[in-house]
Amino acid sequence: MTTTLTPILTKSWDQADSFTLRGYENAGGYQAFRTALGMNPDDIIQAVKDSGLRGRGGAGFPTGLKWGFIPQGDGKPHYLVVNADESEPGTCKDIPLMMANPHVLVEGIIISSFAIRANHAFIYVRGEVLHVIRRLQQAVADAYEAGYLGKNILGSGFDLELVVHSGAGAYICGEETALLDSLEGYRGQPRLKPPFPAVAGLYGGPTVINNVESIASVPGIIANGADWFASMGTEKSKGFGIFSLSGHVTRPGQYEAPLGITLRELLDMAGGIRGGRRLKFWTPGGSSTPLFTDEHLDVPLDFESVGAAGSMLGTRALQLFDDTTCVVRAVLRWSEFYAHESCGKCTPCREGTYWYKQMLKRLEKGEGSEKDLDTLLDLSDNILGRSFCALGDGATSPVTSSIQYFRDEYIQHFEQGGCPFDRAASTAWAGANR
Repeated sequence: MTTTLTPILTKSWDQADSFTLRGYENAGGYQAFRTALGMNPDDIIQAVKDSGLRGRGGAGFPTGLKWGFIPQGDGKPHYLVVNADESEPGTCKDIPLMMANPHVLVEGIIISSFAIRANHAFIYVRGEVLHVIRRLQQAVADAYEAGYLGKNILGSGFDLELVVHSGAGAYICGEETALLDSLEGYRGQPRLKPPFPAVAGLYGGPTVINNVESIASVPGIIANGADWFASMGTEKSKGFGIFSLSGHVTRPGQYEAPLGITLRELLDMAGGIRGGRRLKFWTPGGSSTPLFTDEHLDVPLDFESVGAAGSMLGTRALQLFDDTTCVVRAVLRWSEFYAHESCGKCTPCREGTYWYKQMLKRLEKGEGSEKDLDTLLDLSDNILGRSFCALGDGATSPVTSSIQYFRDEYIQHFEQGGCPFDRAASTAWAGANR
């Protein structure tokens, strides 16, 4: 496996007109969907299966396999829904992708919709990112004007209507069935599964829900072939992905690389930890994944290796924290987020995240005792696997992993009667002065 960067989705981000129709077409855009419209839809699905593309939104489910679950010849309308409700702390790849290159997503939607026989597609985008919504709306309008969307696209007989839908800013709507409820006009809360969306999704019809990066990867597969995509990455985690480095790193940003690259290699390209300090802990896939430490610098960042090491690849949101950071305070801030964003539908998540917040506040102040750590772990056991959706499971990850790796730091808070860390030292402006 090569460890060099693979600028594919990000290759045109440095061009002033990368987000325009003309700029995208000048870079070879809107050629793959012409090829796709001349193919049998089942062959497109097979190509995506052969490529090994797995969902880039966190779960890593094989994309082509998901498409294959859609029943054909059922006489029902089929739908494609793009989950662009990126809102987990640290996750920041889809927003810049849509901002810099919205047409690669539109082209991916056309190909994917044709493959699953869908004539209606939706982009569910987070309402707070108004600049991205406007850019998507312009890209969709330009695609309609060019004849790439609408009735009888390029004389192929294929019709596709694409709607950009603005969400109201609820993290729970990143969960696919809560997203569907929100899209239908209801309060966003997860649905009981089964039935799964592939059978009964949007408006009760067969529905495919995929992440932005997943759909944006499809034109490259059609244009270059399944083998081209499968030649990158690892044996079971094929292809490339955008790795988002943020926090205490010299050059934070988006690094597009083959799956299987290590954080050590990414850090070499990003200038290392700020001010030459030591890496203390980091998230391999956003705040809902168990923490790693500097002992995990050489873990290959693919689904299997990260899982075997005790975490999840997730959205490849690599939040990096140096040794000025209090892990208790960091976990408290994440827990406050999950408590705030719990939809309240199920008791384990609704009550559990509330008590996380209350207990961690006390512990960060140096109040309590070591028995409270056991209570936190017991509480985690009553949330993990018992909540209605993955939000509750994700909320347990920073708590349990921080106690696993930094139990002594929690105890240090008790022994000193307060946090031993200088809060200002971990801030961005402190790093700039070092």
